[in-house]
Amino acid sequence: MSIKRLFFLQMLAAALLASCTQSTIVPTLSGLNPSEFDTLIAEKPIRLFTLTNQQGMEVCVTNYGGRIVSIMVPDKTGHLQDVVLGYDCISHYADIEHTPSDFGAAIGRYANRINKGRITVDGTIVQLPQNNFGHCLHGGPTGWQYQVYEAEQKQPNQLVLTLHSADGDNQFPGNVTAKVTYTLTAQNEIDINYEATTDKRTVINMTNHSYFNLNGDPSRPATDMVLYVNADHFTPTDTTYMPTGEVRHVEGTPMDFRMPTPLNERIPQSDYDQIKNAGEGLDHNWCLNTAGDDTQVAASLFSPLTGIQLEVLTNEPGLQVYTGNFLGTSKVAGKRGIVYPKQSAVCLETQHYPDSPNHPEWASPWLNPGEVYKSHCVYRFLVMQ
Repeated sequence: MSIKRLFFLQMLAAALLASCTQSTIVPTLSGLNPSEFDTLIAEKPIRLFTLTNQQGMEVCVTNYGGRIVSIMVPDKTGHLQDVVLGYDCISHYADIEHTPSDFGAAIGRYANRINKGRITVDGTIVQLPQNNFGHCLHGGPTGWQYQVYEAEQKQPNQLVLTLHSADGDNQFPGNVTAKVTYTLTAQNEIDINYEATTDKRTVINMTNHSYFNLNGDPSRPATDMVLYVNADHFTPTDTTYMPTGEVRHVEGTPMDFRMPTPLNERIPQSDYDQIKNAGEGLDHNWCLNTAGDDTQVAASLFSPLTGIQLEVLTNEPGLQVYTGNFLGTSKVAGKRGIVYPKQSAVCLETQHYPDSPNHPEWASPWLNPGEVYKSHCVYRFLVMQ
C-alpha cells in the first residue's frame, strides 16, 4: 500500500471516529444536543442557548418561541434534576399540526383567553382568531410561541430575545416590538423581564408557559407536589374556560391554597364545579394578594420527593395555575423518550387576568404609542431538607 493511500485511509478513519465521537457527546447537562435545534424557520436561524451560573445550574432556551427547554437544578441529595417538560429536538416544537404545545414558551401577544376573540379598539370591534372553544387563546393559532425571536447572548447567564410583530399579526392591531430577557442569577433564579412598545393602541399580556415537574420524573402524574398561592380570590370560569366576570373568595373551596397543600388532596374526583369545568384539575387565574410587589412570594410549588421548591415572584396582578389536564393526549415522546401523561406537570403563569380587555374593572392590559409595557417574573429554586 502506498504511503499516500495509507495517509488517506488514516485521515478517513480519523474523520469517521471524530464524527462518531461527536454524535455520542452529550453537550448539555440535561442531555440535549444543540445540533438538534440548529435550523432555519421562516428563513430565520434557530439555536439552542445555554445559560449557566456559579452554582452549577443550567437553563437551555431556544429562540423558537422563546422557549425554556430544560432547567437543571440540584435536589436535596445534590443531584441535578431536569424540572420542566419539553422536546429534545426543534422539529417537534415546530410541527404545529401534529405536536402543538406551549412547552416553555414566551407567550404573546395576549396570554390566556379573550372572550369570543373580540376586543374593542377606539370604538371599533376587532375580531381576533377563535382558536380555543370559540375564544382567542395565547395570541391565536400562530402566537409568539410559534414565531422566531432574534437572540443575543453576551453573557453566560443571560439571553435577550426580541420579536417584531407586524400590525395585523393574528389580527391584533399595531406594530409591536417585544423583548424577553432571561437572566440566571447566582441565587438559582430565572429572572424574566418582558418589555413591549407599539405604534397603535393594542393589548399586551406576556407570560412564560413552562410545565414544571419538580419530582424529576415526568413519566408519572405530578399531583403529589405541594402548592401554595398567595391569593384570597380567584376568577371562576365556565365550561369553555372563560372567566365569568365573578371574583370569588377561596374560603371553603378546593381553590384555597393559602396554606401549602398537596394537589392530590384537592383535585381528584372533586364535585366542585370549577375543578370539573377544568377537566378534573386546575386551569384558573388567582387574584394575587401581592399587589404588584415582586419582592413577595406569589406562589410556590414543592416536591417532597426531591426537596426542590419553586417560588414565583411577580409584579403582575394574576397567576394562572394549570395542572396539565390536557397532557396525555399526544403519543409523541418528550425528552428522555417519555410520553407525558395527564397532569404530569404544573404551570405557574404570571399575567393580567384572562379577558381583561373586556373587563375595565380589572387591571388594564392596554398599551398605547409612547408607552412601554413591562412585566417581571422570577422563578426561584430552593432546596428544602
